[in-house]
Amino acid sequence: MKKLLLLVASAAGAFAVTKQIKDKQSENRLWAEATDTPRS
Repeated sequence: MKKLLLLVASAAGAFAVTKQIKDKQSENRLWAEATDTPRS
């Protein structure tokens, strides 16, 4: 039972970290697009 709980906790932690990284990357892309100098 403890092993299963540890496995579930590890999976949840890995999912949270992955989601946080994806969110940060998309935010960085948005900022890069918003602050990009317009080209004419």
